[in-house]
Amino acid sequence: MGEMEGLRSTPDKLALKSSVALVMDQDTDEVLFSKNSQAVLPIASITKLMTAVVVTDAALPLDEVLTVTQDDVDTEKGSRSRLSVGTQLTREEMLHLALMSSENRAAHALGRNYPGGLAVFVSAMNAKARSLGMTDTHYVEPTGLSSLNQSSAHDLATLVKLAHTHPLIRELSTSPQFLVDVGSRKLQFHNTNRLVSNPTWDIGLQKTGYITEAGRCLVMQASLAGRKLIMVFLDSSGLNTRLADAERVRRWVTQMTPKPVS
Repeated sequence: MGEMEGLRSTPDKLALKSSVALVMDQDTDEVLFSKNSQAVLPIASITKLMTAVVVTDAALPLDEVLTVTQDDVDTEKGSRSRLSVGTQLTREEMLHLALMSSENRAAHALGRNYPGGLAVFVSAMNAKARSLGMTDTHYVEPTGLSSLNQSSAHDLATLVKLAHTHPLIRELSTSPQFLVDVGSRKLQFHNTNRLVSNPTWDIGLQKTGYITEAGRCLVMQASLAGRKLIMVFLDSSGLNTRLADAERVRRWVTQMTPKPVS
């Protein structure tokens, strides 16, 4: 959708490949870099960050066992999952897989098992967004598979700042890998963001996302050059361009004292 709106042709001083980008100082809210940051676009699995916030805020038992059902199977995009119907995992394990590996069935099961059910959960997601002043944001489901889950880079920076206050979200989203017992088998899951294993990065929170309508998306909190920064990249066209854009920002921040640009 960003490409359809002509956002990818917007020039910027860092030559980023993402249609939308924002770099903000976490402590001062100073915007160091902005590119189409008020554009409202589908956010894909960045949605799962709000899913995690609502689940965590509810203080539901993390050791409660949840079961993947047919209701959790993606009928919108037909995406695959390694969690077969009948898989039983704890709420914390579901949260871990949703944040780290962007597991759609895990995220959907978290919303479905919220008190009152899925509709109440989605209402809680939107209520939380409103409470944070995220006026560009709207959710219709907890996975990000729907292109109707939309937001702006400015709003997502607000969400990242809030999510970073949750120690569990920080820990699970930056976990490089996770071994899960599924019945008689063990399944190894990996982080969808390989930068978490890169020693040149100090990442405190991250989430990736992708559906066709949203392009490749990435949000991160990272410590660079003595500053805690929040970075948002939306609607990147290539498989690795969102990570390459993050590297461009990292080099820019570490090589000079950044001045706000647009």
